Amino acid sequence: MNRVLIKNAKIVNEGVIFEGDVLIENDLIVEISESISAKSSECKIIDAEGNYLIPGAIDDQVHFREPGLTYKGDIESESKAAVAGGITSYIEQPNTIPNAVTQEILEQKYELAAQKSYANYSFMMGATNDNLEEVLKTNPKNVAGIKIFLGSSTGNMLVDNEATLEKIFSSTPMLIAVHCEDETTIKNNLEKYKAEFGEDVPITAHHLIRSEEACYISSSKAVALAKKTGARLHVFHLSTAKEMDLFSNKIPLEDKKITAEVCIHHLWFTNDDYATKGNLIKWNPAVKTANDRKVLWEALLDDRIDVIATDHAPHTLEEKKQSYLNAPSGGPLVQHAVVAMFEAHHQGKISVEKIVEKMCHNPAKIFKIEKRGFIKEGYYADLVIVNSGLPWSVKKENILAKCGWSPFEGFTFKSRITHTFVNGQLVYNAFKVKDVRAGKRLLFER
Repeated sequence: MNRVLIKNAKIVNEGVIFEGDVLIENDLIVEISESISAKSSECKIIDAEGNYLIPGAIDDQVHFREPGLTYKGDIESESKAAVAGGITSYIEQPNTIPNAVTQEILEQKYELAAQKSYANYSFMMGATNDNLEEVLKTNPKNVAGIKIFLGSSTGNMLVDNEATLEKIFSSTPMLIAVHCEDETTIKNNLEKYKAEFGEDVPITAHHLIRSEEACYISSSKAVALAKKTGARLHVFHLSTAKEMDLFSNKIPLEDKKITAEVCIHHLWFTNDDYATKGNLIKWNPAVKTANDRKVLWEALLDDRIDVIATDHAPHTLEEKKQSYLNAPSGGPLVQHAVVAMFEAHHQGKISVEKIVEKMCHNPAKIFKIEKRGFIKEGYYADLVIVNSGLPWSVKKENILAKCGWSPFEGFTFKSRITHTFVNGQLVYNAFKVKDVRAGKRLLFER
């Protein structure tokens, strides 16, 4: 039997921080108390004195690049980076090669993860203009949801047929997650900048090409369609102040039919950073202005935005070093997401309880994930110990993503993940990922 006793931790759960102990047996949390004595010598004891114990973070949007793009990243490499960063469960997107747009291809991804993943996993079913029949076969009990690209991004899975969209929205009971950018607006903006700069459009134009208007036109359409059809809509990676008016904090999360996510990069960077970071912070949707970032933070804290995720999407440094028009969008983030939010906590922007709500509890609630996202007896022991006073610098040699770079390179974080448990197994400790592929397929209470 695998028995672990975590002692003297600052346990963070459901808006409360309390000192106590947690006992793990096999893959479950079996006891939480102010003090638990080790009943047998077979119990491994970890003294978490002074450190936070949080539920493992659940990242509802990653691109781990397998199959088809494994030179950039794969399930093994990126899930290692995730557990090192305190992310114990992830939901991966369908724009791999081939696109996950049939049940057969989708299931092949699950088979790969069963062999390779260090963290718990789920994969989204991808929608296209002509695969509604396949979409409707998706099992709500063991697939996270349906993903629709309403703007083209890596993998070109754009769905732009309005009749098809309405059919998907009105006929699937599953959560529909959307990438919202208006293609026509982006194309028109791009032509304008090409007319001015030719092929040498600067990266500083990225947020003006993939503009506030491009985001708002698309997300407002998606929200209107969800209201019209009663669909369960989750809007990924919001990036503008204007879009915040589309979302509500008037009802509890459990009652919301329309929910919203913000990503680490939109909370951290602004368009001013393009001057120094260049294509390394080229994302779709684009990093916008300081005012956009300010309003995103306000919406996150007042619960119009429900979830913090990463949109982890690695590309090689060679790809990123190309000209703006040729460099792909996306970057690696899973290893640094939790500590980036703890950095914001040190800066007085967010409480530890709120970090846990947005990165652990709320993804579990939104996707109805079975027995994860909380520190509760009977739940899976997906747990992370965070030392909030152990500074470390991001360097090439400690980056675990296969692409080997990070937009945080050179930055010193004040907090560090010291232990990560996945299903009760210690997968990360002493700043090393152990060779323990403990990840399981996520199941959903639907």
